[in-house]
Amino acid sequence: MSGTPATTDTPIIKALDDVVGFGERVVSVAPVRLDAPDRTLPLDVRVSAPVNGTALPVLLFSHGNGWSHDGYAPLTAFWASRGFVVVQPTHLDSRRDGIGFDHPGFGQVWTERHADLLRAMDQLETIERAVPGLAGRVDHERVVAAGHSWGAQTVQMLLGARVLDSTGQAGQDYSDQRVTAGVLLAATGSGGQELHPFAQEHFPFMNPSFAELVTPTLVVAGDNDQSKMSSRGPDWFTDAYTYSPGATDLLTLYGAEHSLGGIPNWEAAETTDENPERVALLQRLTTAYLRSALDSTDAGWARATAALAGTGAELGRIDSKIL
Repeated sequence: MSGTPATTDTPIIKALDDVVGFGERVVSVAPVRLDAPDRTLPLDVRVSAPVNGTALPVLLFSHGNGWSHDGYAPLTAFWASRGFVVVQPTHLDSRRDGIGFDHPGFGQVWTERHADLLRAMDQLETIERAVPGLAGRVDHERVVAAGHSWGAQTVQMLLGARVLDSTGQAGQDYSDQRVTAGVLLAATGSGGQELHPFAQEHFPFMNPSFAELVTPTLVVAGDNDQSKMSSRGPDWFTDAYTYSPGATDLLTLYGAEHSLGGIPNWEAAETTDENPERVALLQRLTTAYLRSALDSTDAGWARATAALAGTGAELGRIDSKIL
């Protein structure tokens, strides 16, 4: 598989294919059971990788609320086809595990999500051995991370963002220096009194401090994403870019809602803004960003940014703090 159905043949997608190239076939293995003796439930991950290539970087992916390692194929299969070893844990909030808002252990799920990503990094050798033909082809020193919605909040912890306590002070530092860059997809913004009562009660982590997020990061937001968790408008999802020194780039997708065109899965019921071209755009732009973040000599992100401004301006725009 190449990572995306052949439904987009537009000038901007062709231009971006010139930047990121065409994909390798992908092998994907799940479930891969990781060691997690202190976890409420066993930890399973999906591992996807190209069938060819060496010195492959690792991409940790954290899913949105309720999903599992079987979701987000529109992105994860594409990334794998373009040279990443994608590792997707199933977090404890997955619908398949039944730990919902009313579960007595739900209040600690946000920290367990973070721990899942650490466990994956700690057990990369186990992950390599689980995929036929992958052993010896992974570069353990090149690790990036991406997440959607709650998954973006999980990933931003690795990148340096903290959670404010009841006194407004930044709490524990959950960052990990092994992660050198990140992509935050529809990441929730600042908290406080603008959070709706349900969010205030169930999501203590929705009071982030972005000032400590210093890792290079791309923030992706839809300009039609209206959250039920905050009284703010779509600009709420750009706070990580606005307030973080590390989030130097913001991709705004015009007309996009929370699913950003359909990234949770092909034909997923929760997608309210299905748009294959938007998904194809996101696949390629995130690939270009992460490649350039891993290699300072890679000009792919600059080329992709120019391509969007030149032939895809009606789909979105990229803002950058780097002059």
